[in-house]
Amino acid sequence: MGRVLQYLTDKIRKGPLHMTLIDPDKSGGADAAKVATAAVASGSDAIMLGGSTGISSVRMADTARAVKAAVHVPTIIFPESPASVTAAADAIYFMSLLNSRSVDRVIRMQARSALEIQRIGLEPLALGYIIVAPGMRVGEVGEADPVPRNNLGQAQSYALAAEFLGMQLVYLEAGSGAPSPVPPEMVRAVRTVLHVPLIVGGGIRSAEDARNLLNSGAQILVTGTVTEEQGIGPAFEGILEEVRRARGE
Repeated sequence: MGRVLQYLTDKIRKGPLHMTLIDPDKSGGADAAKVATAAVASGSDAIMLGGSTGISSVRMADTARAVKAAVHVPTIIFPESPASVTAAADAIYFMSLLNSRSVDRVIRMQARSALEIQRIGLEPLALGYIIVAPGMRVGEVGEADPVPRNNLGQAQSYALAAEFLGMQLVYLEAGSGAPSPVPPEMVRAVRTVLHVPLIVGGGIRSAEDARNLLNSGAQILVTGTVTEEQGIGPAFEGILEEVRRARGE
């Protein structure tokens, strides 16, 4: 088991985690390092880098180096394409967008980057990525057929298929900027069949959102828009407080 996966596994045994998503195109280099520093000081357990389409490899590498120099938690690439690959990060989600209509998003992009990831020694985290309605921009770019918010069985089926294929993590994604998060009842349904860690992201803007998802079984929460819009402020702190409460701290 790789170092980052071991870190996540060990922490999840003690309770849920939080990850801060930083978009290198919106907050790159030193700006990203400042956000990461404040987020980790508030209790975030890892930093994810990604979000925009067309992020250059240079921009991703510069941002990863700045963040790694600033914080002690893992820096994980949330890739948009093979151009996202850089040795400056600790790990990369080697992710398949399971409900995409595009074979590129399911496996071809991954195949194009696999040898380079091995060559530079970047830790791959095998992840099943599932877009839930509304999906937002990531659903459009990923050519996804989003899981309807009331179709719990479809979400369970995709998640379990990811586990059966050997993926180490499953990610339910409502989309950056979504008006509301993945429905808590969907999170609960997926957790009843899944044995690998469940990540939930998209549309999480408040402590109440976080509480509902954590109470339903989310093991890792990802927030990005809330820090882009409000910085490391009361909303972010409220979300982190809910994560700590769920851990019994």
